[in-house]
Amino acid sequence: METILSFLPKTIYEQLQGMTPMMIEKMEELRIRIGRPLEVIIGGEPFFFSYAVTKTDADQLLNQIGQFSLYTLEEELKRGYITIAGGHRVGLAGKVILENGAVKAIRDISSFNFRIAREKVGVAEPLTSYLYNGEWQHTLLIGAPQTGKTTVLRDIARMISSGNEKRGIAPQKVGIVDERSEIAGSVHGVPQLEFGTRLDVLDGCPKAEGMMMMIRSMSPDVLVVDEIGRAEDTQAVLEAVNAGIKLMITTHGHTLEEMKKRPFIAEILKQNIFERFIELQRTKAGTRSYKVLNADGVTLFSGESVKRHV
Repeated sequence: METILSFLPKTIYEQLQGMTPMMIEKMEELRIRIGRPLEVIIGGEPFFFSYAVTKTDADQLLNQIGQFSLYTLEEELKRGYITIAGGHRVGLAGKVILENGAVKAIRDISSFNFRIAREKVGVAEPLTSYLYNGEWQHTLLIGAPQTGKTTVLRDIARMISSGNEKRGIAPQKVGIVDERSEIAGSVHGVPQLEFGTRLDVLDGCPKAEGMMMMIRSMSPDVLVVDEIGRAEDTQAVLEAVNAGIKLMITTHGHTLEEMKKRPFIAEILKQNIFERFIELQRTKAGTRSYKVLNADGVTLFSGESVKRHV
């Protein structure tokens, strides 16, 4: 939270001072919209402040994020979000500028959404016995936004890089392709989060191209990638497997059965690559749980709440 607070205009910062430490700890999103009340999402529930955000607030916020040079944000503005130190993502909405039918940038930004990333060391440890069987298993994590996919993926990368002497698991080389700078929270290319010793990161690189670059340049034992789902991702996944590299990947969705109906993911699934699937869910009450399935889709474990972990 210290990183996020450092970006905020004084007027908005002062509004948040009335929040309790517990509220701040559970904050998931901070939404800032010109002319509308300041909003925070806590435990899945929205809370509004009486303060209405001004255009001056928005201009100051954008200058802080871009370090007073919007030119440096050109690529991020095309994608509609900016990733800041710590892996926090700032979503943007406003006037879209098109060039040859494609998004060139977003101007006159009127809405900001700070999605707060939290490092949860140990969150994935209960999964170790399902994901490691003499070697790490090709694993696909499936979940909707805010179910904890990236949090779990990040901790899996830490476990692989660090190893576990008590379990007889040796540290292995991990390559993270971090297209949106969310997994490693890199600053100037250096990961800011806890990952162990055997980790290399390609930050801000498109997934498909980055996977091939990582294979050629860093020879990882395991590749970690967030949010696959495009046509170009399919070939990169197959290339990695053919190179003998284990995969830890997330994709947006709810269940394995749903994934089988999505063309590009279905194409990968037909190759019978993945040995484990993890379905992550979140209830209306804000609790999170997971279900672990084997290569045939048979449930190995389900039902345990991971609220304390994620």
